[in-house]
Amino acid sequence: MSYLVLARKYRPRSFAEMVGQEHVVRALGNALQTQRLHHAYLFTGTRGVGKTTVSRILAKSLNCVGADGQGDITGQPCGVCQACTDIDAGRFIDYTELDAASNRGVDEIQALLEQAVYKPVQGRFKVFMIDEVHMLSNTAFNAMLKTLEEPPEYLKFVLATTDPQKVPVTVLSRCLQFNLRPMAPETVLEHLGRVLGAEQVPAEPGALRLLARAARGSMRDALSLTDQAIAFGSGQLEEAAVRQMLGSADRTHVYTLIDALARADGKTVVETSEALRLQGQSAASTLEEMTVVLQRMAVLQAVPGSADASDPEAAETARLAALLPADETQLLYSLCLHGRGELGLAPDDYAALTMVLLRLLAFKPGVFAGSAEKKTLKLPEVAPRPQPVMAPAGARPEHVEGLRRAQPQRSAPVPPAAAHPIAATAARPAGFTPPGQVLSVVDEEHPVQPARPATAMPAAQVVAVPVRVAAESRADAPAPGAARGAPLVPTEEGGYWHEVVRGLIASEAVSALVRELALQSQLVARDADQWLLRVERESLNSTSSRERLQAALQAAGHGVTLAVEIGRVSDSPARRMAAIAEERQLAAEKLIHEDPFVQAMMREFGAKIVPGSIKPIEPTHQPK
Repeated sequence: MSYLVLARKYRPRSFAEMVGQEHVVRALGNALQTQRLHHAYLFTGTRGVGKTTVSRILAKSLNCVGADGQGDITGQPCGVCQACTDIDAGRFIDYTELDAASNRGVDEIQALLEQAVYKPVQGRFKVFMIDEVHMLSNTAFNAMLKTLEEPPEYLKFVLATTDPQKVPVTVLSRCLQFNLRPMAPETVLEHLGRVLGAEQVPAEPGALRLLARAARGSMRDALSLTDQAIAFGSGQLEEAAVRQMLGSADRTHVYTLIDALARADGKTVVETSEALRLQGQSAASTLEEMTVVLQRMAVLQAVPGSADASDPEAAETARLAALLPADETQLLYSLCLHGRGELGLAPDDYAALTMVLLRLLAFKPGVFAGSAEKKTLKLPEVAPRPQPVMAPAGARPEHVEGLRRAQPQRSAPVPPAAAHPIAATAARPAGFTPPGQVLSVVDEEHPVQPARPATAMPAAQVVAVPVRVAAESRADAPAPGAARGAPLVPTEEGGYWHEVVRGLIASEAVSALVRELALQSQLVARDADQWLLRVERESLNSTSSRERLQAALQAAGHGVTLAVEIGRVSDSPARRMAAIAEERQLAAEKLIHEDPFVQAMMREFGAKIVPGSIKPIEPTHQPK
């Protein structure tokens, strides 16, 4: 007699024999008991979880007549009547199985549907089972839609697929869908024990545990691997033989690796990796086993006392969980998980495995004794070089001489808070002569009396014009463009300069870079014939732009000379114009939102104002 493989020999023949799919068994059993039957069922799930088995048991339940031939629809088929035995043997004429992977065209589906017009010959129902239904073509799906939606009362459809995402929603909506879940390793382990007990095959618990994990939720895979292991072990299952057959890494090596990583023992890590190479163990399997152990360790670290007492490896897992910190456990788990994808990129699998394991040591502080400590690069502190105050050629020397008398001696340091704003911008190293003219100024909040010349000038020759300065000094000015988004801080000088620049722009006296210099600058100080401007960008402070702006001012009736410095700008014509534009935009939006007609449209018709669609109307004349 030919040998029947375990996967076929121990295929469940009733709902009571099924394992791991209690949710499906319960739903179908209750439906059969109350005879609330749907006309189309869709079973989804990965390979080897029982989709075809459930279909055959359902067909037997619908057509079973009992041992005495008087039975009706039942959730517990007898297994001995003609219908049950013929369905198990695959020769029941009213039960048709179609493999859609090889019969995916519209012609095969039409040939199947042609049989739907005929009533059952032997059984109570015709059952059409279409396996791997997602492989059907679009035309085949369309051909079966009408019959699938309204089949004859004696016809039931059973569809099975491993990829329900590829099934059209028009088919999904016509079916009652059941998702068969992958089976837990514990469930597979328990079932394998019963099967091997019935077969009288001796097996070690460790060997069964390896087979249950290798099946990855598929009972058919577990039984097929068990057949292979029985042949490999000459009729018995030993853990060492099964591990060798599967190419799985010995958990002893895995525990050794994790222990060495926890103790930062790089030598043991490399030696263990080399031992795995010599034994021919799979590098991918080693990383996979490590992820399993690390996952259990992380669970123990988060939930102490959650280990399974029946697991012989629980004690070792708990020891490692206490040895390795929780953050390093998570890091090592992530490295092993992503390291499996790097194996194919490396020239050697075990070179990649060694690098993955040593990567954790690279992140552990103080692992390599000979490695130098990480040092933060410290740049030497260099005093910021003050920007010179640019003054045009031909400036009067008495202004420069007056400033020199007003400046404190360089040997005595001046606190930054007491330093004069404009005087601070003119600070230079000892022995350096300022190239241009610096304005003598008076701070309105803290007036400082400048040193007067020894020979008093006639009163008629002195013009006392107070000079206003900005609040911040050059010393704390950031790099150009750093404060471009700073808010507007209105000043009296800024308002005066704004009006002057608007006049120049209206008369088209300035353009291009000269216009940009005027818009982006701030009037810091001014007297009868000297104005001091400040800009943030050095690119605007060119000699040609400054001279052209000065010429435009003189042509407009401002007979002054300009000096330009680099520093923080808080009140420029450009910022004032932006603030005015923003204020007008807000006023326009408020006007539209408060309009009664607009509110009525929004309230009654659900109208919405498109963001960015409201624009203020430009006035014909600029307000002053």
